[in-house]
Amino acid sequence: MRCASRHSQKGLSFIGLVLIGVLAVSVFGIGGQSLPILLENQAVIKAAKKAANEGGNVAQVRENFDRAAQIDNIRSVSGADLDITKSGDQVVVSYEYERQIPLVGPAYLVYRFKDQTQ
Repeated sequence: MRCASRHSQKGLSFIGLVLIGVLAVSVFGIGGQSLPILLENQAVIKAAKKAANEGGNVAQVRENFDRAAQIDNIRSVSGADLDITKSGDQVVVSYEYERQIPLVGPAYLVYRFKDQTQ
């Protein structure tokens, strides 16, 4: 009687499983730290648009932005960091900032944000 030949095994080895686990933990770890940064950027966009629409002069725009920043817990940008200009009769608010997430040793993940209201 002949033994059934062994078919090549299909599946994931233990080392492969460990590597996939490490990769998944890294992605979720970085994503967990990135989410608040991205949510803060959405709050900055909203606050800048609101400040541009409600403010008549530079001081009012800065005050409106700072008020909204206090409510939305925005720490990366303040009213003093805004570049405020006029385009015709419309107030244009521009800003630029960056946030960093430390990864390993000297390695960082850097988010750079630059936008302006229309």
